[in-house]
Amino acid sequence: MIKFKLDRLLTIQVKNITTVVNPVIRIAQREDLPAIIEIYNSTIPSRIVTADLEPISWQSRLNWFEEHDSNTRPLLVLELEKRAIGWLSLQSFYGRPAYQATAEVSIYIANSYSRKGWGSYLLKHSLEMCPKWQVNTLLGFIFAHNYPSLNLFQKFQFQQWGYFPKVAKLDGLERDLIIMGLRVN
Repeated sequence: MIKFKLDRLLTIQVKNITTVVNPVIRIAQREDLPAIIEIYNSTIPSRIVTADLEPISWQSRLNWFEEHDSNTRPLLVLELEKRAIGWLSLQSFYGRPAYQATAEVSIYIANSYSRKGWGSYLLKHSLEMCPKWQVNTLLGFIFAHNYPSLNLFQKFQFQQWGYFPKVAKLDGLERDLIIMGLRVN
């Protein structure tokens, strides 16, 4: 199992209680797939994060899991106290050799840990690791009404590189998709 050495402990405050936590970011293992899918499925009802309309099974995602490569297109798990609270995936963009240095990044955080800085933590880590993964361009595909994710990517200097109006239909509402991009140097 590959774990990344994180040179920082985090101090967090929840309900007036301050505590120090030691998060772990590591390469996902096959046994993590149920937790990864549980986190993913928890976002579906919001209709903000994913275009899936019904929960998916971990069995249906085995090929997706196997497509990840820890050297260039990793699937990372964020753990707190040995519990998966989020994950980050890099996937190849468009599947053609000329785009080899471009990857799509996806971040999912468990509902009880969202909006507490863990998305920033994962995205910052991925930006630091991009040279090792041979990635020089990151893309995020984000619904235009997903303000928390748009704000997260903008915080890290991603810019809007594409806008696709009314390309998704969620509960009868047509939704726009934004592509956020960043050149990683």
